[in-house]
Amino acid sequence: MSSIRAPILLLDVDGVLNAVQPELPEGWERGTFNGYVLSWDPTITARLRELHESGRVEIQWLTTWTENADQLLAEPMGLPRRLRTRAADRAAPTGFAGRLAGLSGWWKLAAAREAVEEEPGRRVVWVDDDLAEQAADTDDWLAANPHVLVIAPDLFSGLTHAQLDAIEAWL
Repeated sequence: MSSIRAPILLLDVDGVLNAVQPELPEGWERGTFNGYVLSWDPTITARLRELHESGRVEIQWLTTWTENADQLLAEPMGLPRRLRTRAADRAAPTGFAGRLAGLSGWWKLAAAREAVEEEPGRRVVWVDDDLAEQAADTDDWLAANPHVLVIAPDLFSGLTHAQLDAIEAWL
């Protein structure tokens, strides 16, 4: 039996699974969770589930939904339950409050760094629509970690089959 662990797939929700779609595309589903309306493509979540269940990746949540992604969204979206959730250090202020306190950086980058540092050399796929916007924070770190694949879906279309094809080819 191999001791090599499957790559981690760090998965965001908003802008990745939940695309901003004013008109629901054919075959898509919509639901309300904690008062927020989310729209997703069940064929995308089915492919993600298959990647996880086949052992090709280990999905971990990296989203502002934190534990609510598992508790509220996973089952209705067709994703596996009881996935690890990576969250901001709750003791450290983030965003504007963090900048006022003299802290800088994107909390998701800190969480992704933690994932990579826990198991050096383990490959990571990071899927987040904000990656392009956060390039100034992430560029140097990503350049030093070529075993991290970044996929930055468009907020309005979310994760696409073409992007999943690129992930599968990289795996």
